[in-house]
Amino acid sequence: MNDLARQIGFDFLAASWLPQVLTVIVAFVVINISASYLLRHIEKVAARTETVWDDALIRSARKPLTLIIWIVGVAFILQIVHEHTGAPIFGFVVPTRDTVIIIALAWFLLRLISHVTRTVIARNVATGGTLDHTTVDAFSKLGRFSVFIIAALIILQTLGFSVSGVLAFGGIGGIAVGFAAKDMLANFFGGLTIYLDRPFAVGEWIRSPEKQIEGTVEYIGWRHTRVRAFNKNPIYVPNALFTTIVVENPTRMTNRRIKETIGIRYADLDKMAAIVADVRAMLQGHPEIDTDATLIVNFNEFAASSLDFFIYTFTKTVAWVPFHAVKQDVLLKIAAIIQAHGAEIAFPTRTLHLDSVPAGMQTTGSQDSDQNREAG
Repeated sequence: MNDLARQIGFDFLAASWLPQVLTVIVAFVVINISASYLLRHIEKVAARTETVWDDALIRSARKPLTLIIWIVGVAFILQIVHEHTGAPIFGFVVPTRDTVIIIALAWFLLRLISHVTRTVIARNVATGGTLDHTTVDAFSKLGRFSVFIIAALIILQTLGFSVSGVLAFGGIGGIAVGFAAKDMLANFFGGLTIYLDRPFAVGEWIRSPEKQIEGTVEYIGWRHTRVRAFNKNPIYVPNALFTTIVVENPTRMTNRRIKETIGIRYADLDKMAAIVADVRAMLQGHPEIDTDATLIVNFNEFAASSLDFFIYTFTKTVAWVPFHAVKQDVLLKIAAIIQAHGAEIAFPTRTLHLDSVPAGMQTTGSQDSDQNREAG
């Protein structure tokens, strides 16, 4: 067979390592097919369970495992060729193989973290759970960052670099970078504070009057937070700012407040007590008013052109649109109560009182006018 190969010009077919290479190729093809079949079977079994880890584990391992199988096979083939040829170029095989395997393992961990994050959030939404999606996203980002750093250090160690020297250099460089990028670091730690303290989450309405920030949180990153204003404009807020300002989170309110002052005419003073009593009774019986919260209805002030009473109460709903529907219903019922008592809601008026003029002054004034006319 070898003589025939040399005669027809294919010298490489006469190499003694070729049958070994072909055997390794066939073996690794079989291993790859078997591993794919086994993973598909395990995935079907894992899909019947309630846990999320087994599904994420199998889905994350498929592509990295295929890469590891083929890189090991290729490295094995190159080692066979190296042993028979002695070419120094094949000296890179072992470190390259180890580096690619480390990358594949890091890829597997990154895929695992992503799959688990998406599955946990999707299951929490489907079941109506109270899991904070912002916290899950924060741990997911922190996990991916840790995998990246650890993989990079292991690869440097594999390639012959001193990890301790790299860390020492990183410490010195970190000081310089810290001075040069202090704002970036401040934003990073500001984002970390948001993730840990959770003053707000994605989808919540926040506002800061001192910085004129108000809108719905759309995204929380390590550098900035994106807030969608009510006019639909995006506001990009550096995370460091949230460590120095007061942020109000109306989304987490327990109730919405109705606080109104209503005035009736001074002529209806005798009806004030009955009106206030009926308004209080109406609020206490209203199905959308939280009677466990503060509820006040009292005559409050002798105003310039009205007798004022105020209402102070809280609705059960915190949603913006339903709240205004409840408030409208309450105000209309108050107007009906005032009207039922024969009173009227006051509007700004001014009354002019004219004192009567004594008769003697009118006569004197008339005589003076006659004298003036005669003189003229």
